[in-house]
Amino acid sequence: MASGLFRRKAIEVEHIAGGHGGSALARTLSWYHLVALGVGAIVGTGILTLIGVGADRAGPAVIVSFAVAGAICACAALAYAEMATMMPVSGSAYTYSYAVLGEVIAWIVGWSLLAEYTLVVATVAVGWSGYATGFLAGFGVALPDALTHGPVLANGAVASWGVNVQALVIVAAVAGLLTLGTRESATINAVLVVVKLIALAVFVFVTLHFFDPANMKPFSPFGFGKSVSSDGVERGVMAAAAIIFFAFYGFDAISTAAEEAKDPGRDLAIGIVGSMVACVAIYMLVAVAAVGALPFARFADSPEPLALILRGIGWTRTATFLAASAVIALPTVILAFLYGQSRIFFVMARDGLLPGALAKVSRRGVPVRITVFTAAVVMVFAGLLPIDEIAALANAGTLTAFAAVGLCLLVMRRRAPEMHRPFRAPAVWVVGLGAIGGCAYLFWSLPARTQGWFLAWNGVGLVLYLGAYVVRRGRVR
Repeated sequence: MASGLFRRKAIEVEHIAGGHGGSALARTLSWYHLVALGVGAIVGTGILTLIGVGADRAGPAVIVSFAVAGAICACAALAYAEMATMMPVSGSAYTYSYAVLGEVIAWIVGWSLLAEYTLVVATVAVGWSGYATGFLAGFGVALPDALTHGPVLANGAVASWGVNVQALVIVAAVAGLLTLGTRESATINAVLVVVKLIALAVFVFVTLHFFDPANMKPFSPFGFGKSVSSDGVERGVMAAAAIIFFAFYGFDAISTAAEEAKDPGRDLAIGIVGSMVACVAIYMLVAVAAVGALPFARFADSPEPLALILRGIGWTRTATFLAASAVIALPTVILAFLYGQSRIFFVMARDGLLPGALAKVSRRGVPVRITVFTAAVVMVFAGLLPIDEIAALANAGTLTAFAAVGLCLLVMRRRAPEMHRPFRAPAVWVVGLGAIGGCAYLFWSLPARTQGWFLAWNGVGLVLYLGAYVVRRGRVR
């Protein structure tokens, strides 16, 4: 049984060449589409909201938290770039783990990624709904409260019921766009990414004029490591980094586009590394500008910290512009992650770990069935379930995937050193161990409740996998 559980999948040539009958994806994406996809996924609710959460946990040293999270993600990005160009097929960390570490490990990674993508899309959809509600209210359009949020928990029980209709609408709209065609979706995504970057550039330009060194003191009031403060909140530079990590991942969505890249050997490396470098620079600039413009206590843990900072320095109209830009551009995050999730579902179905009927594509080379199925799963979370208590699972799932890719990188360098690598990660042992060790440390820095949810989620996943494995073995016999 052990040999079956750890069997490895060969990366079939027909997948790379675009064959495999009715389950082949169309190659329509260039490197700039992939960079835009990565930036669209990375720059989103993370920088728009989590800088406040990070400041609440690390003070002005949230700048260091961004640097630490960015450095760990940079190691993971380099590992992804090498693995994606070696194995230019969809599936991201799930596929690499299946080819290098074995089926049961691939299932754990894929199961973790499904939690990550589902919860990220649902969380962003709910965040977009909040911005949209306020935006409509500015025009005198007030929606019934029960239609603007899902069930609300209080003391472990449902305090009020509701259906977040706006979250359902935005997920359905983005899914509809994805079913039209990958290239068309990527082009619209690129335009919206530009809108988002302009808004952040305006924020940095305005707030740097109000930079006050006094706002940086004390720089690290809660220390470096994770510690529990008197109010029960886990604080410190690394505690903030573990939460801020949410703001960086998204580049893994690029690796799910491997089968749709025109020149995978070149385009994937440019897309993954290019989007990561760009976003680290953007985040560091925004963090320095935000902390320097206003004392961190005034925007710590705010749901709209950047807009609050602009209002705090008297630039109310610019704050309104930033909020409007968020309403327009946040769907790029939903698009990127919904795209990535559908491709992971697609490959798992093609491998037989999900119903094979889902691994079909339209005449235009678009996996319509799996996209609709993925959107339906996300809509349940976004519109009908209280996700506040479990949204942090996304971080745990991503850390698992990133560590697995770092391990795959090191194993393949030892197992197949002569294999063709269009992109080779520099200082491979530093990169690989940096991804594995950094992700392990960030996982330890997560709240204990999140760690418990993660173990429970993967426990359920293993039960499902082992049950399906026994059934499959019985059919073979």
